[in-house]
Amino acid sequence: MTLTPPVASELSRPLPTVRLRVPVEEDAYGWYDAFKNREVMEFFGGRPSGVSVYEELTARQRKHDAELGYCLWTLLDEDDRVIGFTGAQPWPRTHYGPVGEIEIGWRLGREFWGRGYAFAAAQEAVARVRAAGVPEVVAVVDARNARSIAVTEKLGMRPAETFVVPATGAEPERSGRCFRLSL
Repeated sequence: MTLTPPVASELSRPLPTVRLRVPVEEDAYGWYDAFKNREVMEFFGGRPSGVSVYEELTARQRKHDAELGYCLWTLLDEDDRVIGFTGAQPWPRTHYGPVGEIEIGWRLGREFWGRGYAFAAAQEAVARVRAAGVPEVVAVVDARNARSIAVTEKLGMRPAETFVVPATGAEPERSGRCFRLSL
């Protein structure tokens, strides 16, 4: 896979204004609406999840925020629309990946791709996690996801280990990449 470096106009473009908040119960519906596109879910099982998945996920994030001081925050645009999430949480799997580490991540609705929201939100998330005293974060990215890999590079993350993401249901085994950032 070859990543195309950004052109000068992309580097000088101002970042959009974003706001992060601890997810409220209603955000489960906002996340569902933002993520019900197959393109958005391409690297997360390929199919949209039901509202109940996001109800559980937003509840877990409120708990993380209360206990850890960080979570996957709801990402709002300039008009306070829910456009996705960004933030950090303990790596949620125990059978592969960076078990015991803090993962930073982002996911946006398809209509918001390519506008700088992911990078702007990830920068804010890094600042908040650093303020919470986390010494290092990882980003675990499907090796085919050039857009997310580009965000990790813009954040200054360094490539680290690779691993096999186990097959689940209809999703075949695939390659994952771990990126690290010392805070």
